[in-house]
Amino acid sequence: MAEVLTPKLASRFARIALGHVAREYPHKLDHVMTGDADVRSPRDLHPIFHGSFDWHSCVHGYWMLARLITRFPDLPEAGAIDALFDRQLTPEKGAVELAYLQRPASRGFERPYGWAWLLKLASEPLIRRDDRRREALAPLASAVADRFMAFLPKAIYPVRVGTHFNTAFALALASDYARLCGDELLDAVLRERALLWYGDDVDCQAWEPSGDDFLSSALMEAECMRRLTPADDFAAWFARFLPRLEQGEPATLLRPVTVSDRSDGKIAHLDGLNLSRAWCWRALAPALPERLGAIALEAAERHLQASLPHVSGDYMGEHWLASFATLALDAPTLREPDDG
Repeated sequence: MAEVLTPKLASRFARIALGHVAREYPHKLDHVMTGDADVRSPRDLHPIFHGSFDWHSCVHGYWMLARLITRFPDLPEAGAIDALFDRQLTPEKGAVELAYLQRPASRGFERPYGWAWLLKLASEPLIRRDDRRREALAPLASAVADRFMAFLPKAIYPVRVGTHFNTAFALALASDYARLCGDELLDAVLRERALLWYGDDVDCQAWEPSGDDFLSSALMEAECMRRLTPADDFAAWFARFLPRLEQGEPATLLRPVTVSDRSDGKIAHLDGLNLSRAWCWRALAPALPERLGAIALEAAERHLQASLPHVSGDYMGEHWLASFATLALDAPTLREPDDG
């Protein structure tokens, strides 16, 4: 039976996130210091996003909470989530986050992974439809969108690693913001860059996983192209990109990876790889021919079953894995209207 995002599971994920988005320590800062005055705590530097071990994980922890409440408004944790958002998502705190981003030393801060997640959070209906929350994040999101606009034309080559620097993941998430928030200029740049970077790719060998991956470089590219190219063009592109999928090749994309030590932060990335593959396979399935769509859904279920039981238990995975599980479980397996 296919795994689905149930109220019970959403409640579990919400409790996990509520336990870490405001937890300041342990913390891994992405922070360039230019003098003694820059030696400051995570909470001082990031009054909103100081939890969850690192900035980007905190951002997507907030995204997950917003998404879960949109899906299930009557969750038992709804009151705690609203109280957290009212306390944290204020224009004053958003201004401090923006000021940090605008430091000359922060030019490369969280590029492109954290940028993409910030736009994903800002595009959520729970943020866009609340004046105070929108006012808290809209200037930061606008600044990040501007950074994408400035950076992408200079990025001659894609980054294909299965970690934070993967450019296909960044384009895919940024496309949600461009579409839902009506940023046509950003949308055009994202589409142009996706076609330039990936349009000529054929016969993907899928040399993965590597020991540090939490994204599938192959499937993330396919999901990026699905989002940013017309349906007919994507169908033709995918047939060239994975021409032997019906024969079960590349086999590595259909087989979940093994996680040997979930207390090791890097090895624990591999649970994220299973969950992100499940997300991509589920999202791709409706755009594929029926037989290939069935293969995609079967692969998605295998990957979910391998890592869904392990989204909590050790903080090295617990501070972020439920967000990736939510992406996977929230991905429509049939064509559905998008949230407006």
